[in-house]
Amino acid sequence: MTPKPARGAAIRMADVARAVGVSAMTVSRAFKGDESVHPQTRDRILRKAEELGYVFDARAANLRQNRTGFVAVTVPALNSANFAETVRALTEGLAREGLQILLANTEYDPAEEEAAIAQLLRRKPEAVVLTGGQHTPRTRQMLAASGLPIVQLWDLPEDPLDHVVGFSNAASIGLLVEHLVARGRRRIGFLGGDSERDPRGRQRRAGFVAAMARHGLGADRLAPLGEPPIAMAAGAQALDALLARYPDTDAVIGVSDLVAFGALAECQRRGIEVPGALALAGFGNYEIGAVCAPRLTTVDVHAGRIGAEAAMLVAGLLNGQAAHPPRRVVLPPELIIRETTPALR
Repeated sequence: MTPKPARGAAIRMADVARAVGVSAMTVSRAFKGDESVHPQTRDRILRKAEELGYVFDARAANLRQNRTGFVAVTVPALNSANFAETVRALTEGLAREGLQILLANTEYDPAEEEAAIAQLLRRKPEAVVLTGGQHTPRTRQMLAASGLPIVQLWDLPEDPLDHVVGFSNAASIGLLVEHLVARGRRRIGFLGGDSERDPRGRQRRAGFVAAMARHGLGADRLAPLGEPPIAMAAGAQALDALLARYPDTDAVIGVSDLVAFGALAECQRRGIEVPGALALAGFGNYEIGAVCAPRLTTVDVHAGRIGAEAAMLVAGLLNGQAAHPPRRVVLPPELIIRETTPALR
């Protein structure tokens, strides 16, 4: 039988949690009837609480813990399938911990993100999850002053705010360059990555330039796309401009699958054989790349896993796991070879 606290000592939620072998958050969720707690676990908690004489006061518990039950999340674009998948997995993972998200769309605008963060912090979130690693000085100042757990996604910033779950955008594009060079392509172009508002796109273009340099190849075949979010039509227009200047181009990488699909559509309109005359590759493993004809070679950064890892990290931090040193979860990208790039010779 579990020993009771000393006579006269108040029975706390932590005493029940320790006796059952679960977290205090799980005890709280069990008393609130949260469906994320397994029925058998809930029964064990309630029986042990009765045995110890513990009475749950939800309002007092929330006040003592300063709990609001939500996590603030920012994304650059709500219409991006990849960001949507990250948010979906993040939402599901947090829901299992009795937490919900409050989502802000920043439209790739650092000033918009700054304003959103100011509003979100007024609502007392328990943690903040940001997409990307570049923020205004004011945003960084507000977040540092908040004292909240901060998790940055989709990037590996050199000067992180706190915790990170991401990948190297530059190294991901390097996988595609290596793949194309191994298949005999030398005159490779890159579409996009020219906007200051899209740091991840700029990192991918920088990764393209660096990978080409490693092979002693020129990296001047760069076609701009303008400000994000970028539509598929921009990929077609960028390819048209690139081929007008460099008609001997034998391969093209798009900053995203959507851009590469637009380029593929332009090839079909112009009668350019893919991958014979022009190899194409994208980024992000969007669904459209797996169903178009020919299917698109790409890089999968596992957007859902990013969200799932972030949810586990946030839950652990809020359950009292050590926050120092900050966690840095690096997810390796995966090259997906399909029909728009040639087979090995």
